[in-house]
Amino acid sequence: MKRIIIIAAITMTGLFTSCQDATDKFLEAPAKSTLDESVIFSTAGLAKGAIDGIKIPFAETNSYRGRFLPWYGFNTDVEWYNSSETTDDKSDLCVYDTKANNSQMNTTDNAWAMMYSGIERANICIRGLRKFGNPESGTELGQLLGEALTLRAIYYADLMKAWGDVPARFEPINSETLYLPKSNRDEIYKQLIKDLGEAAELVPWPNETAATASVERINKAFVKGLRARLAMVASGYQQYPDGVRRSTDTELSVEKMYKLALDECRAVIQSGTAHLEPSFETLWKKYNQGNTDAGGESLWELPFADGRGRMLFTFAVYHTSADQYQANGAKKGGVAGPLPNVFYDYDESDSRRDVTCVPYKYGTAVGGTVVNGTAVNGIAKQELGTLNTWYFGKYRYEWMNRMVTSTNDDGVNKVYMRYAEILLIAAEAANEIEGPAAAAPYLKEIRRRAFAPALQAQKVDNYVNALATKQNMFNAIVEEHKYEFTGEMERKQALIRWNLLKTKLDEAKDKMLRLQQRTGEYATVPTNLYYKFKTDNVSLDIYGLNRGETTNPGVEYSGPVDWTSLDPATKINALYKTGVNPDNRQLWPIWQVFIDGSNGKLVNDYGY
Repeated sequence: MKRIIIIAAITMTGLFTSCQDATDKFLEAPAKSTLDESVIFSTAGLAKGAIDGIKIPFAETNSYRGRFLPWYGFNTDVEWYNSSETTDDKSDLCVYDTKANNSQMNTTDNAWAMMYSGIERANICIRGLRKFGNPESGTELGQLLGEALTLRAIYYADLMKAWGDVPARFEPINSETLYLPKSNRDEIYKQLIKDLGEAAELVPWPNETAATASVERINKAFVKGLRARLAMVASGYQQYPDGVRRSTDTELSVEKMYKLALDECRAVIQSGTAHLEPSFETLWKKYNQGNTDAGGESLWELPFADGRGRMLFTFAVYHTSADQYQANGAKKGGVAGPLPNVFYDYDESDSRRDVTCVPYKYGTAVGGTVVNGTAVNGIAKQELGTLNTWYFGKYRYEWMNRMVTSTNDDGVNKVYMRYAEILLIAAEAANEIEGPAAAAPYLKEIRRRAFAPALQAQKVDNYVNALATKQNMFNAIVEEHKYEFTGEMERKQALIRWNLLKTKLDEAKDKMLRLQQRTGEYATVPTNLYYKFKTDNVSLDIYGLNRGETTNPGVEYSGPVDWTSLDPATKINALYKTGVNPDNRQLWPIWQVFIDGSNGKLVNDYGY
């Protein structure tokens, strides 16, 4: 059973006491550890407890668990907050109108503070291991140093993804570094890329050792993949204080970074230590079931205990009440979903479509009884949703193999990176450096999983072989990213680094308008749905979703149900706030509580 690991040895508590205090007092100098660092970091068992402690801030209430993961990544050309049309601080986070005093975020225990708490923990561990541990490749202490370097890189990568330029801290805090201004993110990216290069030499491949048998521990495939991702981001477009541009640092040039990314991805591919799951549905069923075995598609997951984490609580198919699948309670899941046009943009034979886009919810449970003194939830049936509110099918309580009982959490991990991204980065980098023919095998591998064998000659080989220019191949990769990653909140950063954020958001608005009007590519989308229950008397059999399904299917179906509710004035225009340019709001502002507590060192740029 997976667990977020908590420091086991009470003697280590003091080592990180100062890190927790820092979340309440911005950042303060560390207190002396209960055990001497020379003992902790020269002893593998104790050092492992310290490294595990770096992960603790991920699961704090207002950190990744309840703030960063639920809110970063919206709105894009494929995903949106399902209540984007509302006027409140939650929607502001998604519609590119965030303020520094946002009530969801402007607290001293917010993700910003928790990320720096994790960084401070990592800094202490890295210093201790280097000074006292003799960490080398092939040793336990070497593995632990590689983990510490990588976990620190994860915190920094997410800080820069959300806030751009941030203070750089690569040593434990002392009285002279208590307050720091923001650093140029280019310098941080270069340090992270260097650190991950070192980490890749220290940690083994998936399943090479007991330490890398789970995707909750750092392994070489993930380190190389993360290094490739950061290389692409660092060389891509992003909003700097002086505008949206690529880095001017020659060390972060497209030529150098794409070559690095391609080399790292090819190393992972050639290692044979990771692979796509045989089917898209299998991948997501295993995820919801909590399978954390390394060597498959998931490369690393942000770990949550069974009673922590809100991935399904937030993103699952909507459940109106507690029912046969979950005891989280009423109104769980469904906070966000795919844009309504996304379902219709997929090829109808693409197996990813029905896994990703769900047009139904679960209604109120009926019945319920007591068995052997234990209350058993009633049975909820699926109900048709509406055209303007879809749900992410990658997250499903009904695919779990345990009953969630917490009222606030579900314990399902966050997949931080999977092998499909390795293939798409390899395709993108190879296309840029070597041309479309070099990119083709990677794109074909992604699509081959999506289509049945009988269709692969047309949908895979012919489709990819026809992409004869760099631009056509790039455009196809952008589209494939959409079909592969909708609902995983990876799209926003990708659109930003491609310099396509506002372009694709406006394109999505136009697509939704055409869908609402049934014009253009959506002219043949049916306007009426019909439905009946399958033999389980819970699941819906829906007719009318696919183009061409326009005739009444017979008396055994209920309907017709009008499937046209997509209001241009509210839902469509709420993708981003009217009058706001998303390209000028790619980043969140630093929350006011941290500005006020910075001794005048921190300021907000980007027009905030």
